[in-house]
Amino acid sequence: MGDAGAVLIIATMDTKSREILYLGECFKECGTPVVLLDAGIMGESPFPVTITREEVALAGGMTLADVRSLGSEGDALDVMIQGAIKYAKDLYLKGKIKGIIGIGGSMGTTLGTGVMRAFPVGFPKVMVSTMASRNTRSFVGTKDIMMLHSVCDLSGINRITGKILRNGAFAIAGLVKDTAGFSLPEKPLIVLSTLGTTEGCAKMVKQALEDMGKEVVVFHTVGSGGEAMEEFIREENVEALIDLSLHELMDHYFGGDYDAGPERGVAALEKGVPTILVPGNIDFLVTGPLNTAKERFPGRLYHTHNAAITTVRTKKEEMEFIGIKIAGFCSRAKGAVSVVVPVQGFSVWDKKDGPFYDPDGVDAFIKPLKSGLSSNMPLHLLPYHINDPEFARSLLEILYDMMN
Repeated sequence: MGDAGAVLIIATMDTKSREILYLGECFKECGTPVVLLDAGIMGESPFPVTITREEVALAGGMTLADVRSLGSEGDALDVMIQGAIKYAKDLYLKGKIKGIIGIGGSMGTTLGTGVMRAFPVGFPKVMVSTMASRNTRSFVGTKDIMMLHSVCDLSGINRITGKILRNGAFAIAGLVKDTAGFSLPEKPLIVLSTLGTTEGCAKMVKQALEDMGKEVVVFHTVGSGGEAMEEFIREENVEALIDLSLHELMDHYFGGDYDAGPERGVAALEKGVPTILVPGNIDFLVTGPLNTAKERFPGRLYHTHNAAITTVRTKKEEMEFIGIKIAGFCSRAKGAVSVVVPVQGFSVWDKKDGPFYDPDGVDAFIKPLKSGLSSNMPLHLLPYHINDPEFARSLLEILYDMMN
């Protein structure tokens, strides 16, 4: 058992014992104590551990024998993840661990990151994984997990795995070294959402709020960003939200890549946080390369953002649908809400001479929104483009009025 400031190693000792032994040597070299949790299912650990697989299974609600008889490796892993989370959180609350490291392939990565996602942002988390060069969203979720690609299979210690496992050990050893007593000055907190296509407005608003002494946390609305924002608002004491970029709703309902789920946008409303809703970036869906975009969304207008990302102009009926949805969300609000619409365009591409400029699309959004909002819900239809300085100033004035 390590002292306070130890690193928790999440391991499957029946398959990764050699690698864990080597990892332990690396931690010994840098003077970092460790706690070893074995969440393996089949086989046995070849040497003693701090927390056994039998203990982990029981914490997950089953005996190890019952876990082994489930007949589904996925179901068995879920039990072990839940047990590992309970042990890890207990160690954390008692101040016995200051970071977590895991190693493995798809199953080990699911295990390690499943535990890591139960910990707050800022708590050190490193996952050495064969999966780290792939799409890691399902592993990382909304947390600050460092994914270190193992390059080759984690099968023994060789000239590749030896270097990478040592790098992982020294990385988290450095992260946990000076965490004690670290804190940032706290200021009144404003949350702001944006994407590059509304960055002009976001920069002006952010600067003005910071000049007022506010702390502004900006979330990049790429799917995981919206999910993280909703989670953050529920957990933190937020003074206000300016939701400048709502296109994740479009991607959720109409098949784009930046999907943050059906509840995107409701956390602040349900919590009673003063909220300004702006239909930023709802003029497009986001997808992959151009050939993929044409296959998934045939007959549309396309804009190639880069080789990996193509945006697709939304249809009028899609704009109408989102207008209805936003009106419905506002009906759930427990605090002050204003809907602010820049009628000259919703993104850098939705303006005169832009690839997605379409005044009819703006009107298609506004009509169902107006009819769906209650009579006492403030709706501001402003004669500006979303990135005009006048629009940013108007948002700030509306925010001041709401907060006062």
